[in-house]
Amino acid sequence: MKRFVEGEDRRQATLLPDCLDDYITEDNPVRVIEVFIDELDLVAMGFAGMVPAATGRPAYHPATLLKLYLYGYLNRIPSSRRLERESQRNIELMWLTGQLRPDFKTIADFR
Repeated sequence: MKRFVEGEDRRQATLLPDCLDDYITEDNPVRVIEVFIDELDLVAMGFAGMVPAATGRPAYHPATLLKLYLYGYLNRIPSSRRLERESQRNIELMWLTGQLRPDFKTIADFR
């Protein structure tokens, strides 16, 4: 994914535990969200922003924002501001987004 804001590798070593992936169990629902969104053809579905602009600040990949939105929907987090806060403190969302922290305006504009 070139010209998009990139998240950190989930297997990158951190202080505790060795990596963020260790916190997320194999049967955690966020893994289902990850696989489901990755299998979708977002271009065919008409998602805007799938082709990044050549200039300016790199955008968040639409798949990342869709994962965040779907997580919020499944966990009854309707507010963009609450999703922003959760992405900064919720281990599952950190894993799902690659530790990206989009602001509420970016989340709201994606919706």
